[in-house]
Amino acid sequence: MQSKGDGAPHYQRWTRLSAQEWSALATELEAKTGIAVDYKRPGGVHLCLGEAEIEARHALMERMRVQSGNFGFDYRIVDRRELTEMLPGLGPAVSGASWTPYDGHANPLNLLHALHQGFAENSGRKRRTLPSKQHGDRGRGSTWRLPYPARRWRDRRAESRSAAGLGNAALARRFGLSAPVKPLKGQILVTERARQVLPMPITTIRQTVEGTIMLGDSQEDAGFDTSQRPAVMQTIARRAVLSFPWLRDLQIVRAWAALRVMPPDGLPIYDQSERFPGAFTANCHSGVTLAGAHANLFAPMVAAGALDPELELLSAKRFDVSAAA
Repeated sequence: MQSKGDGAPHYQRWTRLSAQEWSALATELEAKTGIAVDYKRPGGVHLCLGEAEIEARHALMERMRVQSGNFGFDYRIVDRRELTEMLPGLGPAVSGASWTPYDGHANPLNLLHALHQGFAENSGRKRRTLPSKQHGDRGRGSTWRLPYPARRWRDRRAESRSAAGLGNAALARRFGLSAPVKPLKGQILVTERARQVLPMPITTIRQTVEGTIMLGDSQEDAGFDTSQRPAVMQTIARRAVLSFPWLRDLQIVRAWAALRVMPPDGLPIYDQSERFPGAFTANCHSGVTLAGAHANLFAPMVAAGALDPELELLSAKRFDVSAAA
């Protein structure tokens, strides 16, 4: 969380609000579904290799503190001596780190499972491959027509949220909305279970409750290609071993590549349709981080039929140069 929002304090604030909602979300999901999402918020660090990285990191964190204004932004630059007490087994290449109290982590697979189960238990219905058609008449509400084999669904009172990931780029236009998202590939490595315990999440290294360690991350503009590139995997592994040399003794048991849902400026997009009242779109690449805000802040806005004015800065209208002018 600590790296999000440089140059965009409204995004920093939205992310921080989501972090504040995460505890309530985790508690509610476990109470309603029996699924624990393993949420913890002990604070977290971003490791720096060398003095140049420390200086750049300090400058970034200080900019974010200044940009945050009255909302505040607490951070510390931790020197190597203190950091070795916080993170046993640290490698000699690590010169220091930035720390904030806002960072936490959770099990994203359990989160997804709990959300799907909770959705079903609340009478939600899922349909795949929707070639959606819709017609709206401003002033009289809207009718959603979703064709399925052998039947049609219509609901004049429905709130529809376009959350089709990268498919939103095409789907949103059908609802009079804009979602100019593109794929950005990332790769992840996962080790076997380790006895060594990392007491907090690190920007690109996280130990799960089961003991495995997840290593990332990468960013590749490769279209819709989800193949793995050994050179990228090697770069991820090299930085991880420089951070914690004991990682070199662990076997890699899983690795994969996947696509982020990336808006042009990296910030989320939230909008509601003027042509079809009740239609909304939500787009972001930080689905786990923003899950608290989406569940407890954004969803109630959709249910009420109007977005909070504070989300106007995260509208796709920011990409319309003529409208902005």
